[in-house]
Amino acid sequence: MARKNKIESRTRRQRSLRKRISGTPERPRLVVYRSAKHIYAQVVDDLVGKTLVAASDLVAKKNPPAEAPKGKKKDRAKQVGSLVAKKCLEKGIKQVVFDRAGYRYHGRVSSIASGAREAGLKF
Repeated sequence: MARKNKIESRTRRQRSLRKRISGTPERPRLVVYRSAKHIYAQVVDDLVGKTLVAASDLVAKKNPPAEAPKGKKKDRAKQVGSLVAKKCLEKGIKQVVFDRAGYRYHGRVSSIASGAREAGLKF
């Protein structure tokens, strides 16, 4: 029961945030998903409904990147933030709206944001 209530609470917070936040072509939405072991980030244009850029701490098996994120979960989250920021800057995206998806702005979620800011992305 507690697990179900926890998931429902996060979903309710996520819907509440999504009312106020939307991604446009000028300022797309940087979405964070946090699982128990991994962290994912993607930049979405909500008007078109398309993912523009995505990054995670998982390594692609077919084409592994030169530097896969390593270290503790918080360190990997910061590296994922800088990776998604580099990909955004390559595509010409300089500003985003940060969507924490119902998670507290704490720990790995704030590490993604700080990594993206340090790499040159504006929130």
